[in-house]
Amino acid sequence: MAERSETLEMYAKGDGVLSITPEVPIRSKEDLARLYTPGVSEVAELLAQAPELQRLYTSSGRTIGVITDGSAVLGLGNIGPAGGLPVVEAKALLHKSLGGTDAFPMTVDPWDTDELVRTIESISGSFAMIHLEDIAAPRCFEVERRLAETLEIPVYHDDQEGSAIVALAALKNAAKLVDKGLEGLRVVVCGVGAAGVATGRLFAAAGIKDITLVDREGVITADTEWANEYQRELAASLKPSVKAGSFAEAMDGADVFVGVSEGGALPAEYVSTMAKDSIVMALANPVPEIEPALAKAAGARITATGSSKYPNQVNNILVFPGMGRGLVGSGVSRLTPQIELAVADALAELAGELSEEHILPDVLDARVVPTVAGAVAQFA
Repeated sequence: MAERSETLEMYAKGDGVLSITPEVPIRSKEDLARLYTPGVSEVAELLAQAPELQRLYTSSGRTIGVITDGSAVLGLGNIGPAGGLPVVEAKALLHKSLGGTDAFPMTVDPWDTDELVRTIESISGSFAMIHLEDIAAPRCFEVERRLAETLEIPVYHDDQEGSAIVALAALKNAAKLVDKGLEGLRVVVCGVGAAGVATGRLFAAAGIKDITLVDREGVITADTEWANEYQRELAASLKPSVKAGSFAEAMDGADVFVGVSEGGALPAEYVSTMAKDSIVMALANPVPEIEPALAKAAGARITATGSSKYPNQVNNILVFPGMGRGLVGSGVSRLTPQIELAVADALAELAGELSEEHILPDVLDARVVPTVAGAVAQFA
């Protein structure tokens, strides 16, 4: 058997990275009688008569359900529920460790979208928020929309909203450094799945007018036959200067590249055709679309990736622990574009003094979670 890596050893040592700890200790038979039988029957009878009080008397009022079907895990693709479980467990760990919010990881193995939605609806009463994770596009768009319409608790898809928020925060500060107005930027978004669609939507909501969507086959428009309905719908709402053509043609003269696709997707020669003082955000994980050194050598002024290996880590870890704390703690029942824009503004401002290798606060900066939670709470 091959030697385990340090990461595998860490996960194996504790049989995973989470445990459940009690809020109330049991030190005597009297405690047991109050907290279990017969005492718990009093709580059960109360909630049977007044189910609206369950979030006051149970952990359902402060616990996040982190749920995946394992269909789009990191850069690994559709590796199934077992492959997705360590990711949602790690996200639950970060909700607790960084955000101070209890979270429970769950995987589901649905036959279809209807079953996935019904399954989450049926367990939603146990939670104060649903955090969707690693669900492939286009299924993820319908799942989130339907759940947001039917549930009375907030629904958040980290691959969509988290990715878009942190990308917008990074772009706001990068644009300041290169002395370019946000609204006048010519942006190419490469990889129009969950993160790409959400990023395009939020960039447009922030006032960026020239956004071109590209995938392997080239520019996506409202009439692109191979695109899905969500990609076509977004493309129809945008007014890019490049309305058709190849990936290479879209990159010619662009100010900004935002990659949420796959490792190695951006050739250096495409970067060399971008506008002066270009910004390259190659956010694919674990391998970026282009290595920062290669992008810099090809003419990019500011580079960012999703990895902690390089300066300017643009990763949704900056968003979801604070988002969870803010949504659960404030009573906001639905995530809106206005909340997303407010969080992006708060993160951008928190970065402080900017440089080409510092466009966002550090992911472990203790101010991040309360800043994000505070931006959410203003909408309570």
